[in-house]
Amino acid sequence: MKLEKKKMWKTGCLAAAGVLFLLFVYLLNQVEKTELLETEGRNFENAVVTEVIKDNVTESGNIVGDQTVLLRLESGGHAGEEVEAISSSGYLFGAHCTQGMKVIALVSESQGELVATVYSVRRAPMMYLMVVLFILAILLIGGKKGFASVAGLAFTILCVIFVFFPLIYRGASPIWTAVFVVIVTTVVTMFLIDGVTCKSAAAILGTIIGVCVAGVFAWVFGKVTHLTGYSVSDVENLVYVEQNTDIQVGELLFAGILIAALGAVMDVSMSIASTICEIHQKNPALTTRELFHSGMNVGKDMMGTMSNTLILAFTGGSMNTLVFLYAYNYQYRQVANMASIGIEVMQGVSASMGVIMAVPFVSLISA
Repeated sequence: MKLEKKKMWKTGCLAAAGVLFLLFVYLLNQVEKTELLETEGRNFENAVVTEVIKDNVTESGNIVGDQTVLLRLESGGHAGEEVEAISSSGYLFGAHCTQGMKVIALVSESQGELVATVYSVRRAPMMYLMVVLFILAILLIGGKKGFASVAGLAFTILCVIFVFFPLIYRGASPIWTAVFVVIVTTVVTMFLIDGVTCKSAAAILGTIIGVCVAGVFAWVFGKVTHLTGYSVSDVENLVYVEQNTDIQVGELLFAGILIAALGAVMDVSMSIASTICEIHQKNPALTTRELFHSGMNVGKDMMGTMSNTLILAFTGGSMNTLVFLYAYNYQYRQVANMASIGIEVMQGVSASMGVIMAVPFVSLISA
């Protein structure tokens, strides 16, 4: 009877916490955004190419200039109507249209006339399909744990979109907001995966400590190398945003490092905590010191692979820049002192530092 009451009490507390959090998220997102770009009368609509009126393929097979196509709109107030549109075959915008191709059209209405251009190929349905296949793979292989992992991932994404962004838009410090999001997502994800246990509590504490270490190291790195949130490549656009909103652009870089380090540190923390818990269950006679050394041994193996993973991930993210530098044969001192390279190094090393420092803390707490 006592156990049932305790279970009901815990379920009630969790339900109340969930309702309060949802209320907090709802109120937080009741914000009126400053209009930074005039978009009145412009809409992005689903469309299908019904005819290529004028192609832009030369006799030699090269693509030059723009296409003129006929589109049938499939969404919006003019759904079902056909409109003539221009499509530029650019790398970022437009598409090389063929009859029957599904595209996204940028439609503007002026004095009762529709003006349309092809914005891009319609990619969203296939993107959603890939995500669904990814989720199905997790569920089929992971079972209940896989479902908890998907729920934790969804919660993390929702927190970033509906908590982190609204808070910094209202003027909150991006760094402290990132710390708040890290704590909330870590607690919820760990409890979803393992329940309210000593193992999950140890993993939570280790993750928070590791991520905070990564943030502090990144801040120190930025100070000694004179790198700030204004050192990024698209700083002009960000400064314009900062001038018209309450977003503190200078802290965004370090907030991003905190969030980027979260996944890897969480992985290491849970792995070590789970290992120590399993060892203890198999042999309860082991002392705290012995358990700690076991956790450290496991952590040492993980440090190398996880640090390698993080460095390679950031390298892959900046591959275009690295290829550009290599192809143009930039000089060593020029490359080594570029802000973009410094930022990539800072991100990789800081996140790896979070992983490394999480190992002894998780091992000690778990033991």
